[in-house]
Amino acid sequence: MNQKNSFNRRDLLKRGATGLLGGAIASTGLATATHAAHHGESVVTNGRIRQSVMGWCFNDYMDTITLAKHCKEIGLVAMEGISASHYPAIRELGLEVSLVSGGHGFAKGPCNPEYHDLVVDGLVKGIDLAKEVGCQNVITFTGMRFDGMDDEKAAQRCIDTWKEVLPHAEKNGITLVLEHLNSRDDSHPMKGHPGYFGDDVDFCVDLIKRVGSENFKLLFDIYHVSVMNGDIIRRIRKYHPYIGHYHTAGNPGRGELGDVQEINYPPILREILKTGYKGYVAQEFIPTWKDPIAALRHAAKLCDI
Repeated sequence: MNQKNSFNRRDLLKRGATGLLGGAIASTGLATATHAAHHGESVVTNGRIRQSVMGWCFNDYMDTITLAKHCKEIGLVAMEGISASHYPAIRELGLEVSLVSGGHGFAKGPCNPEYHDLVVDGLVKGIDLAKEVGCQNVITFTGMRFDGMDDEKAAQRCIDTWKEVLPHAEKNGITLVLEHLNSRDDSHPMKGHPGYFGDDVDFCVDLIKRVGSENFKLLFDIYHVSVMNGDIIRRIRKYHPYIGHYHTAGNPGRGELGDVQEINYPPILREILKTGYKGYVAQEFIPTWKDPIAALRHAAKLCDI
């Protein structure tokens, strides 16, 4: 998900207590996870997966710096989806910035000519910021469908707009990563994005091939791929040369990564390692447990393959 848009959605993420907590903890055998949530010991012992967290998911529970301190204790190495104003503080804590906003959001993308200048300006600024803070990746999106849109013309507009910015990215050693989003789940504004143009991961990879730059890759969001396409491991095997970043979450619901959801994360993470991937895997689940840090600890341990 996009960092910039996330800061305007806090009200959308307000939730009361859910009945999922008891079932989640009982069915995953994690009754001790909450008790251990704040003991300050890292749960990451292998570290072969460079884990990050999408900060917006925890905005309802704590401020960014508090979350950063928990991430450092847990063993995560980076953060994203946070205000750039917090970059100096998290870097001082020893965390990296794993992804920088492209400044145009998922709704106002290059498929719509109305947003061409916004996209170009946002991506250029994102590239400059990424270079400044030592981040490799800047996120981009296709944008939303609109009335009277011709799909092929829209695809070509996306390609042409990204190509306009890519020389600046290439010169600075920055990669633009295109995020595929699901358009099926309309139960919550942050669980799905009905009308999103790039909702088919195979189509997104085709766009990347047509752009034809090593500095333009796919943000493979495992949750969104599960919702829209499935066959996750086979797609990782097939598309890994085009993948520049990964996101996680449970499906359905975009909650925790335990066994109350259908994605089996350990073999997926092992497959990612087999491809030789050296980038980040960012936890982007929306917490439902009473203790969100216990949920983050669980996810970090599960993904520490």
